[in-house]
Formats: sequence, structure tokens, C-alpha cells
Amino acid sequence: MSSATAATLERVAARLAAEGGLLAQALLPGGPQVPLADPGFGELAAAGPAAAADPATFALVVEAVHEAHLLHGGTSRILDASDRDLAILAGDRLYALGLAELAAIGATDAVRELADVIALCAQARAGDDPALAAAAWAAGSAAIGWGSSDELEGAKNAARAGISGAQDGLRRAADRAVERAATAS
Repeated sequence: MSSATAATLERVAARLAAEGGLLAQALLPGGPQVPLADPGFGELAAAGPAAAADPATFALVVEAVHEAHLLHGGTSRILDASDRDLAILAGDRLYALGLAELAAIGATDAVRELADVIALCAQARAGDDPALAAAAWAAGSAAIGWGSSDELEGAKNAARAGISGAQDGLRRAADRAVERAATAS
């Protein structure tokens, strides 16, 4: 488990606790339960130059929206998701929190990238394709941190069109974005 991801999820949970109500009551006792294999999408986005002005906010946003995605699928790292209606409500709240935070700091490119991730994940869920959802998250997190590219936009279009193997294109585009950034610095 990444301690940075756990710390970011603690901040997300603290936001929900401060709001009170049903979501605050549903927080897991003992704090976030981050699996060892957690992908750390918030860390990925926050490490990029596009997030350099406020990496903590970028990490919080990406992890909040990723948590929303997990809640809509029936799992959570910070909330008891056993009540499906409450899990959906919590997911919707976290989607809104993440997008509003990015809009507040003027990160419109990141808002667009997260909207694409959300849409691709909805498509993946409808098609029972968890590999596509995971690839969309990797590509979206890289694009939030390092910016998009023609390759990534093409991979997203292929995924939207339902082209077989689109998730491989998304992962390659994400990897190249990070590689380009590493060689540029």
C-alpha cells in the first residue's frame, strides 16, 4: 500500500466527515483500507508538470473520483459500501467533489480528462470490461499530470468506438506520456 495514497484518502474521508450526514456515518472505522495492489492514480497525476502548482489537490481529486468509480462498482477504500443506494449516492458526491475542486483552481484540461475517464469507465462497466476501465484510469491519470497527446486522443476514440484491444492503446499512450515527461526533465 502506498502511504501517499492512504494519506490522500484520509483527506477525502476527512472532507466527507466534515460534511456530516449519512456519508460521514458510513466511513470505515480505522481509516482507509488501501489494497497492496492499489494503482496510486492520484500519485501518478500529482507527479506530472501539469499538477506542479498544487499536487496535493490533484492527488485528492483523482483519488476522490477513483473512489467514486469504485463505489459505483460496489467497493470502497473509505466507506462501507454494503448499502448499494448509499454507495451510488457517495460515488456521485465524490464525482462532484473532484470535478468542482478542479474547476475551482481553473484546471479545465484536467476536468475534461476526468470526464473522459468517467465516460470510458461507464462504458467499460456496461460492457463488463474491467481491463478497459483500468486502462482508462491509467491514461487519464497520466493525461491529468502530463497533458494529452494525439496518441492518447486516438486511443480514447478507439475505446469509445468499442475497438478490440483499445485498452492496450490507452496503456501505451499513458506510458509514453510519462516517458516523454521523464526525458524532458
